[in-house]
Amino acid sequence: MRTFDLIRDAVLPDFRERVADYLIQYESVLLSSTAPDPELRCATANQLRGYLRGLNTTRVLGMADWEELDRRVVNTWL
Repeated sequence: MRTFDLIRDAVLPDFRERVADYLIQYESVLLSSTAPDPELRCATANQLRGYLRGLNTTRVLGMADWEELDRRVVNTWL
């Protein structure tokens, strides 16, 4: 399953729509059909990691989910 699909599934149902709106911004860079500038890709991946950490801090995303998703972001884009 794709990383962004996993994120959507891991988020509490009440917040999925709002989170999905934000994820579009990250997806547009990280999953672009043309390779993004390496610095932009790295910066966007780190911003996504911060966003996921924020979701974990506010209990919108569970700890186990956050750890796995963070690992996937690092392994895929950093």
